[in-house]
Amino acid sequence: MDSENKALRVGYPATLDAELLSDFPKDVELIPLSDAPGPAIDIDVWIPDPYPTRAMRTWPKLRGVRLVLSLMAGTEWIPGTVGPHVTICNARGAHNISTAEWTIASILATLKYFPFFLEVQRAGQWKRRFGASAHYASISGDARPVYPPVMLEELTGKTVMLVGYGSIGKEIERMLAPFNVELIRVARTARTDPEVHAVGELDSLLPHAEVVILILPATAESSKLIGAAQLGLMAQGTLLVNAARGPIVDTDALVEALNAGRIRAALDVTDPEPLSEGHPLWSCPNLLLTPHVGGSSPQFAPRALRIAADELRRYIAGEPLQNVVQAGV
Repeated sequence: MDSENKALRVGYPATLDAELLSDFPKDVELIPLSDAPGPAIDIDVWIPDPYPTRAMRTWPKLRGVRLVLSLMAGTEWIPGTVGPHVTICNARGAHNISTAEWTIASILATLKYFPFFLEVQRAGQWKRRFGASAHYASISGDARPVYPPVMLEELTGKTVMLVGYGSIGKEIERMLAPFNVELIRVARTARTDPEVHAVGELDSLLPHAEVVILILPATAESSKLIGAAQLGLMAQGTLLVNAARGPIVDTDALVEALNAGRIRAALDVTDPEPLSEGHPLWSCPNLLLTPHVGGSSPQFAPRALRIAADELRRYIAGEPLQNVVQAGV
């Protein structure tokens, strides 16, 4: 911070309820920002709108920004917008609970055939429930006669792969614990205690997983990490769960694998995003699709703003910031 004796000017989205900022240091000046065109505004710290398109409309009229405190865990669009001289912090931890719960819910919903049973409910035909057994035989490749008929599957005891082992990945692991799954952890680099495999081992590990969860950042290295080759390595009926970013999966290859009945998927993110009307993904079988809502809950904004307030206090005190993703130069 400058040594000048003036209040730090903090710009925040005008769409936020000012009461959510009650935990911010009292000696800062809070400036509500609209994304509508207007005169230039001098601020020191910018809290961008969580919606990048709105935030990028606001940026051209801002002057003097030295620190960006994102309310999101992902900050892909921010460095290219603000430049290398601005320090950027993300809201690591704000999405952990909601995204992890979405992940567990999507796995259970798929394995318990909830989308199918919702169709049965809407049809109002009780006997249609026996279609679950045919669905199981088709997706698993196990056509042996089973009595009573299979109506759903179990998560307990399955082999689950976590691709990405940051704070959200660890929260997913915590929530998976009661299901006694066999866990395979994969991250950028290998480490021990607990055992984490390097991403370079991914192809050799994929055939052993029954559920593959993607929860890693979008980078040049992770783009299309899951392509046709990786989908081909997955066992029949593997469930691919993407709670990370759409471009990590090759969409065309995924559409082909789903339509072939080889795998199933639960996606909260897509490529492209938003998913256009009439896109082939909408009509793929064995797919549970939500429109990038995994991190959104009533607790998100208060949690993210508490993280931003803590970073702001550190910044004012000259202490190291916790969640730096770009150190301004």
